[in-house]
Amino acid sequence: MNRFFSLFLFSLIVSFGCKSKLETPKDKLPNVIIILVDDAGYVDFGFMGSKDLQTANIDDLAKSGVIFTDAHVSATVCAPSRAGLITGKYQQRFGFEANGTGGIGLSDDVTTIADIFENNGYNTYALGKWHLGEETSDHPNQRGFNEFYGFLAGSRSYFPLENPSKEKMLQYNGERVVFNGYMTDVLGDQSVKFVEDSKEKPFFMYLSYNAVHTPMHAKKEDLEKFKNHPRQKLAAMTWNLDNNVGKLLTKLEDLGIRENTLIYFLSDNGGAHNNQSSTGALKGWKGNKFEGGHRVPFVVSWPKMVKGNQKFAGLTSSLDIFTTSLSAAKINKPKTLQLDGKDLLPYVNGEKQGNPHKTLFWRKLEESAVRMGDFKMITLENYRAVMYNLNKDLGEINDISKQNKSQLDSMFSSYHIWQQEMKNPLWVEGKDWMNVTYHIHKKLMENKRPDYKDIWSPAFKKKNRNIVKRKTSLL
Repeated sequence: MNRFFSLFLFSLIVSFGCKSKLETPKDKLPNVIIILVDDAGYVDFGFMGSKDLQTANIDDLAKSGVIFTDAHVSATVCAPSRAGLITGKYQQRFGFEANGTGGIGLSDDVTTIADIFENNGYNTYALGKWHLGEETSDHPNQRGFNEFYGFLAGSRSYFPLENPSKEKMLQYNGERVVFNGYMTDVLGDQSVKFVEDSKEKPFFMYLSYNAVHTPMHAKKEDLEKFKNHPRQKLAAMTWNLDNNVGKLLTKLEDLGIRENTLIYFLSDNGGAHNNQSSTGALKGWKGNKFEGGHRVPFVVSWPKMVKGNQKFAGLTSSLDIFTTSLSAAKINKPKTLQLDGKDLLPYVNGEKQGNPHKTLFWRKLEESAVRMGDFKMITLENYRAVMYNLNKDLGEINDISKQNKSQLDSMFSSYHIWQQEMKNPLWVEGKDWMNVTYHIHKKLMENKRPDYKDIWSPAFKKKNRNIVKRKTSLL
């Protein structure tokens, strides 16, 4: 009898212990990963229609979740886009509008998504490209991340540098890391290590690859694999990126936590003009307000809670990542925290229909844009505005502003109301870059090919040399 009672008591304890572990809040909290890639073209993944680039692992990730077909970032260039994503609000609210960091970076009084997750018991990891400030107060370790393994600059070599600057050195929590090999592999390996190290604690990971941003560096063996490819370097870089995303997904599976890991996959802006990327049917590219500049591949995967093999056509923004993640983790938004994003979960789970956003806004110095339903307005300061119906004209060819005056006025009115809530930019871009961007917008508005796309173009240098000569002759 005593033996029977002892066995019963032991089994009860074991059963209770197991049940208690399963019911502890930390076991129910989802892990959250943002995989942000750099300057990727809109159609440069298999799940977006690419036929020549191999992205099997990323395609599997897309298949496991929801593909958002009308998704956008809040800026068409790297730094402000990242500022909007990581704060969940229009970056213009705190003056982070132009590219670069202006020696200022993120405002000291803004809250990052990592701040919230850290305060709610998560391990928080940042990897790869930061590009949100170089000062001590802007370091990822000061912006909510327990650990940072990456570099502060906007770009750098994919291979080791002999004497890197503070901004370009690979570092771990401020200390230089001397590495061998290829940057994308190094970041992929570290993402796996962070997942392993997190153990029983839930984690939030911001995995910010610099691929496929220039310089167009690829491993020798990957270049050999694609030696006859018309976009050899991009194909090799994308292949390697995909392999490293695959490493992470495999580790999550091996640890039995993939089902309850919420993963976002997106690009920080549209494909660049100088990295062999393709925007497909979209007009424009990185740096301008046409769809090719800010409409991006965007996937949300959370097998435990979101049905896979879905497509969602509602108007969506990278600003939504912050709000959606708080909802997934059942974290109450602080009352003083202002967010511009929407919770996407009710839309992908069928609880809500339609567009998460009625209106989206973009502004960078002299160029701005407004999206309202199917209509898109682009404005160039001291020139004019154009308007398109994206449902009928995704390529933004037919300006319908004159035939739709009331719609145009409504969009101008919404923009002015929004603009009054924003701050003036705390820094601008160099005069030459502003001239290039202005020229590109003007030409694209006229459906003409720009004469140049960057400040290194011989055509741009020649034009500006001629301008200098003309001004000198008038003296």
